[in-house]
Amino acid sequence: MSGIAPLDLLSDLVADARKAGAEAADAVLIDSASLSVGMRLGALERLERAESGDVGLRVLIGKRQAFVSSSDRSKVALAELVERAVAMARSIPEDPYCGLADPAELARDFPDLDVCDPDEPSAETLIDMVRAAEDSARAVPGITNSEGAEAGWGRSGVAIVASNGFAHSYAVTSSSLSVSVLAGTNEQGMERDYDYSSAVFLADLREAEEIGFEAGRRAVRRLGARKVATKQVPVIFDPRVARGLVSSLAGAINGAGVARGTSFLKDRLGQAIFARGVRVVDDPHRRRGLRSRPCDGEGIATRRRAIVEDGVLTTWLLDLRSARQLGMQSTGHASRGTSSPPSPSASNFYLEAGHITPGEMIHDIPEGFYVTDLSGQGVNGVTGDYSRGASGFWIKGGELVFPVNEVTVAGNLKDMFLNLTPASDLGLRHGIDAPTCRIDGLMVAGR
Repeated sequence: MSGIAPLDLLSDLVADARKAGAEAADAVLIDSASLSVGMRLGALERLERAESGDVGLRVLIGKRQAFVSSSDRSKVALAELVERAVAMARSIPEDPYCGLADPAELARDFPDLDVCDPDEPSAETLIDMVRAAEDSARAVPGITNSEGAEAGWGRSGVAIVASNGFAHSYAVTSSSLSVSVLAGTNEQGMERDYDYSSAVFLADLREAEEIGFEAGRRAVRRLGARKVATKQVPVIFDPRVARGLVSSLAGAINGAGVARGTSFLKDRLGQAIFARGVRVVDDPHRRRGLRSRPCDGEGIATRRRAIVEDGVLTTWLLDLRSARQLGMQSTGHASRGTSSPPSPSASNFYLEAGHITPGEMIHDIPEGFYVTDLSGQGVNGVTGDYSRGASGFWIKGGELVFPVNEVTVAGNLKDMFLNLTPASDLGLRHGIDAPTCRIDGLMVAGR
């Protein structure tokens, strides 16, 4: 039975579950392959290839549901999977919000998103990439050591079949390249920084030499960093860290958290949470997008949405369960694995660019802080309180004047979002993206 095509295997599994007493069922199959390489100081430290496959089955009896998974696709193992799932579903507590999608809600058209690179790279190709990246970084004057370079490639095939009539399969790939280096010496002080690139297609990665040079340049310009006095100033978030603000927004509008009442935005639907003109988009149909998907994990159609329009929050990110809890319709944001229930998640989620350049944004700041790196997990999703360790550059007279480290940036995300201004330099390089952002009135705590 292991040689059966994924959709056929899952169709048989769902049919067997129905015969065994399930009132409804769905099944997911995920096959993955990956190749990764690590190099440090010119020496190959890691070369790994891995393959895995998993089948997950969900069965529903009334308002009870159970999940089981297995990596064994033999006929005997799948029969045991069905038996175990049905037995579990009969004995667990009811969940009033569980259930498959109504057939009328199911996706019928699946856009071609070009999210699967047909060519698997060789190990030699990845080795050449990490060597070029690290060599380029170490060649930057002032770089004294390396934490190494890594490259990876992965492919996942996904198939979903449900008793409501849904059946679809697709494949996605991803590639990445990163390097991290150190500048300075123990006597003068050392600083670390990094750069990386990720893409669906290997050919769409930034050049290895560019990534290495940027990592080296970033590390060297941090030398001589110092603390600053505690004060309230405008703070500029580099795109690399501004992404974290957008990620916090995605978490705050996740339907599961909203339904539990654990989001600081739980009562803000239809209200202004950003300044006028600000727009946040979720686009699952972006070609070659790292988080693009033709349908969601429950078979519901996906579409591009303005999550924030002219500063106003327009929707939550909902799967079927959270939508039912809130008395709403799924927005097609369910994601899932093989051993747990679906849950909402964003796709290609980004803050749209503004109309002012980063240089213009900084130019009128008499004194402020340009953040290039953040540390710590000081974001409270329930209250919106925000406090994170930060490093970057002090702004004086509209110019970056010296590097800063060992300070804390603090505020509350509700106020931060309302006072956020996006710059014009948005680049869609990751699954969650943002341009440079300015937020006035944040507290920078130092010496």
